[in-house]
Amino acid sequence: MVLLKRAKTTGNIQSEDEPELSRTASTESKEKLKTEVADLKKSKQRPFYSTGRFLFPCGILLGTLLGFAFVEPQDLQDLHTHVTTLVNDYELNLPQLPGFDLSRVEAEWTRLRSNIPEVWKFNNDGREFQVGEAMKARGLSAEYPVVLIPGIVSTGLESWSTAPEYRPFFREKLWGGFNMLSQVMFNKEKWISAMMLDPVTGLDPADAKIRAAEGIDAASSLIQGYWIWSKIVENLAVVNYDTNNLYLAPYDWRLSYYNLEERDGYFSKLKSTIESLRHRQRKKVVVAAHSMGCSFCLILMVTQSFKWVESPHHGNGGPDWVENHIEGYIAIAGTHLAKAMAAFLSGEMKDTVQMHPAGAYVLERFFSRKERQKLFRSWAGSASMWLKAIYQGGNAIWGNASHAPDDDCDASHSHGELITFRSTVNDDNEDARNMTTEEAGNWILEHTPSTFQKMLESNYSYGIERDEQQLIRNDADHRKWSNPLEVRLPYAPSMKIYCVYGHGKDTERSYWYARGEYEQDDNFADSANPECVDPESQGCFDTRPPLDMPLSRKSWIDAAYTNETAWPKIRNGVKVGEGDGTVSLLSLGAMCVDGWTRPRWNPAGIKITTVELPHRPVPSIPRGGANTSDHVDILGSTGLNEIILKVATGVGHEVEDSFFSNIREYSRKIQWD
Repeated sequence: MVLLKRAKTTGNIQSEDEPELSRTASTESKEKLKTEVADLKKSKQRPFYSTGRFLFPCGILLGTLLGFAFVEPQDLQDLHTHVTTLVNDYELNLPQLPGFDLSRVEAEWTRLRSNIPEVWKFNNDGREFQVGEAMKARGLSAEYPVVLIPGIVSTGLESWSTAPEYRPFFREKLWGGFNMLSQVMFNKEKWISAMMLDPVTGLDPADAKIRAAEGIDAASSLIQGYWIWSKIVENLAVVNYDTNNLYLAPYDWRLSYYNLEERDGYFSKLKSTIESLRHRQRKKVVVAAHSMGCSFCLILMVTQSFKWVESPHHGNGGPDWVENHIEGYIAIAGTHLAKAMAAFLSGEMKDTVQMHPAGAYVLERFFSRKERQKLFRSWAGSASMWLKAIYQGGNAIWGNASHAPDDDCDASHSHGELITFRSTVNDDNEDARNMTTEEAGNWILEHTPSTFQKMLESNYSYGIERDEQQLIRNDADHRKWSNPLEVRLPYAPSMKIYCVYGHGKDTERSYWYARGEYEQDDNFADSANPECVDPESQGCFDTRPPLDMPLSRKSWIDAAYTNETAWPKIRNGVKVGEGDGTVSLLSLGAMCVDGWTRPRWNPAGIKITTVELPHRPVPSIPRGGANTSDHVDILGSTGLNEIILKVATGVGHEVEDSFFSNIREYSRKIQWD
């Protein structure tokens, strides 16, 4: 009995202690859990520099610095107008904005910008006027009048349409300037409809009227802070150039050269301007052109515009007009033979496929590939540049399936195959074959509407003519004037030609492409097996898919393919070659060092001087500094500005041949004969 009672007593004591032990264990568990949670929070706590308290002020500071770099005082004056335009476009019922006096703000803004170091600014880098000052110190001054011809997309375009849907941006720049950016972001459909040309006539669509901006400011800067010709204008001004002896000839680069004269009288006005400068200054004229301007000038000036001037059916200037009016011609980064052609097939280029994913998203967000295709294909003027690679000289210039003139001796793949396909599950052997330039040309035309094909046929020619008698006959065929391989230089023995371009920057030369499924499209020329170019021709038929729904094969640059160890290097589906970052070396220099040295294409023996400028940018300076030779930034380089000023001030004889590439070796491999 005693043992039982003691046992029962012990059991009672244990049962009384259990709640207390449980509470103690629970408290310890909670404390341990709190400690673990606190440790976990500490381990996952973001650094201070990634918090909003740090990033928000940094964003304000960065925006302010960009404002100092890009915004000019006159932009503040336009702020009220832009805000009002956006309010009207979206029909927002806001009270009328008062007309603020921004004079004090402009003065303070100018004062603040003047205290920012020059090397931090995108539009200024401390080199302003320096080349001109050096020439002036030598006692040099303006000798010959100068005419500047801008390149593709560098001329500002403004709206002159009075249709109700376009009135909000009447006399506003739809290409160039910050207004272009606002229209693209907030008014994309109207912007595209205004910028796109009529596919049949190649002229303005209904109710839209876009014209080139006028004056030197038309191409001095694309947008505020992004200079184009302003550096050259500044240096020319130091040696006594002004609007009396300096003229910039802007043009609507969307138009074919034939429509440029038909609609705007461009060549007639340019001829009159040169004649006026020649008469008033009593000196012949120096012409300097950049990029596409070299094709609308040396090909649309020295061959095309000069051919137009000499032709009795056009300018009626006579066969000696060039000799009597032109002292020298400076071709700056000239697209004499070709530029990138991928844009017309897939709506993309090296700059888009190699873009950072965030930038690519923004680009696709605003313009899909289909929209870019339609824009590019409606611009007949730019088509002359991008499509030269297809036919201009064909395989004789650009190589065949086994080799190309600019192939390296250790190349694992030839640039002669302009388009190469990687096999995919959707490809068949026939469609996925690799293509040379001539084969690619036919393939691309199969993927374009008949209106685009007609435009090419009526405006351009892409062959190579070796028969001298036929070259003489070509002087009367305006389609040949845009091709330096099918027309002769004018007979002007005293004129000098200077080819100046950059070298040393990776440039797209050929492509790896991928193909996908068929998709619906508006172009029946893109059907599975097209057998017809012009459906309106008698006896012509085309293969149509079921239900009469046009299909096209998806094709795009194979951006997933990169091989840095291959030669040539492959980056995002682009086979890299030599050039200035935009135009390949063969196009920049082959005609200058070889083609135009032959009497067949240069009957007067015009002296050709070729100067290559090595690309040696300074990473810490925006846009590379004084020694950059990028396709656009070369316009601000010291080397180019020195050449232009030497020719303009009468010491062009000091400019001599200078080579850093193997262009002479490459040119010898071209099948000229």
